Amino acid sequence: MQAMTISVSIARDWRELYEALWRPEAFQRWASGLAQSSLEPAGEVWKARCPAGDVTIRFTPHNDFGVVYHTVVLEDGAEIDVPLRVLRNASGAEVALTLFRQPGMTDEKFAADADWVRRDLATLAERFAA
Repeated sequence: MQAMTISVSIARDWRELYEALWRPEAFQRWASGLAQSSLEPAGEVWKARCPAGDVTIRFTPHNDFGVVYHTVVLEDGAEIDVPLRVLRNASGAEVALTLFRQPGMTDEKFAADADWVRRDLATLAERFAA
């Protein structure tokens, strides 16, 4: 699969930033592509309504590496992996998300998804900066 990693620099200690955003509840503050209107716990997974419809999301547990990897399971059972990581960038942080081009996705749709990720990361930077 074609992949694109998109990142944003944030003026906040990377561990502090990770602690602020690793919990699934924090995604509603910035990830419009994932949690458009609701994000609710459902046992060990989360349920959400996103542009692709109703989805189930599995998040990695809290860890020491800044990893916020999650897998989105669509209504038809298709799974979309979303690697997300908070990295140290000098005294600040870099948040990097890898976007995978899904099977059958047009160039235009892949570009539109990348633009959406950029907007969401810009919102994250605005709302989570120190």
